[in-house]
Amino acid sequence: MEVRIYYEDTDCGGVVYYANYLKYFERARTDYLERHGFSVAKLAKEGTVFMVVRAELEYKSPARLGDRLLVETALSEQGKASFVFSHVITEKTSRRVVVEGSATLVATTPEGKIKRIDPEMLKRLQARKKGVV
Repeated sequence: MEVRIYYEDTDCGGVVYYANYLKYFERARTDYLERHGFSVAKLAKEGTVFMVVRAELEYKSPARLGDRLLVETALSEQGKASFVFSHVITEKTSRRVVVEGSATLVATTPEGKIKRIDPEMLKRLQARKKGVV
């Protein structure tokens, strides 16, 4: 997924504000699930909401106003009620690594009670992870 850096994304020095990378991770996870056939909005309407319970970021180099970033996302682990997504953000032209990180999400009801992820969803994502269509 590509992200263009606008003035609103930066601090007074023209460097991307550190917390904005979490927003880019979130967008990339939603995009990842949708590319694999799962609408986050539809899942929420049907009673499954994903909540971030852990996020890790390691800043490698600054992104600046005007940069175009590529956010690469992969499903690195999955459990009966959780996913771990890995993220790498690079600057599009130079391919320099800007941020690496991960996020652990749990499936919950709209009220926040942890629930199992639909077995069919787990099966489909596991098949895609292994390269099976």
